[in-house]
Amino acid sequence: MDDGDVCVLLPTLDEAETIGDVVRGFREQGLSNVLVVDGDSSDGTREIAAEAGARVITQSGTGKGQAVREALSHIETPYVLMADGDGTYSPEDAGAMLEPLRSGDYEHVIGDRFADMADGAMGRLNRAGNGLINRAFAYIHGRDLGDILSGYRAFTRESAERMALAEDGFGIETELAVECMRRNVPTAVVPIRYEPRPDASDTNLRPFRDGSVIVLTLYRLARTHNPLFYFGSVGFASMLVGVTVACWVAYEWFVRSIPHEVLALFAASSFLFGMQLIMFGLLSDLIVTLHREQMRRLDRER
Repeated sequence: MDDGDVCVLLPTLDEAETIGDVVRGFREQGLSNVLVVDGDSSDGTREIAAEAGARVITQSGTGKGQAVREALSHIETPYVLMADGDGTYSPEDAGAMLEPLRSGDYEHVIGDRFADMADGAMGRLNRAGNGLINRAFAYIHGRDLGDILSGYRAFTRESAERMALAEDGFGIETELAVECMRRNVPTAVVPIRYEPRPDASDTNLRPFRDGSVIVLTLYRLARTHNPLFYFGSVGFASMLVGVTVACWVAYEWFVRSIPHEVLALFAASSFLFGMQLIMFGLLSDLIVTLHREQMRRLDRER
């Protein structure tokens, strides 16, 4: 891998305070091919990025995920280094991010912000939310990737083109991590430095709104990788509701001699529905496991 084989991808939206330094920082690391995909900023972000030496395109849609998908159609280099334009990621970590790709052992690299996080870089609420989402991901997909919401990524263009990316917003990082597991993309985790945003720079992230979107994205994508969790969680909840209602109906009947035929029917239906969902999840999980094994066999034969 030569430095010319790498395109630095920077999705931006109103990052005029920081984008110039970020672009110059990567160019100083020898990465002169910097692509800024801007979401129609109104603060001069595009002009500042171009003056710093970046190639700039205006995003045709909205959202970070859509920007990443659109950027891939403009990138011709075999390797992509993706970061944010807000100055929180250090260009000096670019070499460490690209090293697993240079070795040829990995196709996707995630920068772990928690390995070296500066004071004030992430609030307590965001830190707690990140921890919860990372633990949920590890439970659902059976592997701890450290920091699946990190925006500092390095990957081969070929591996990205194999992924079925559809998220438009901040769920793109979660989708990338899930697709790596789903497509068996060799993935490495690299410790990086994470800095706080400059005081004059405003974040585009809304913790509650975007956090809920990320959680829903993680749960929805579990359908194709861990259907037992996806259907089983709903099935277990339905069975729990059925048992709870049934216990109350039984108490009312035996203690107070008050019949609740409709609620008894509801309890039975809820319990049976939950059991059916769990059985469906088990069958789906078996199919996914067999399919995954077949794909591995085909890959080995190639």
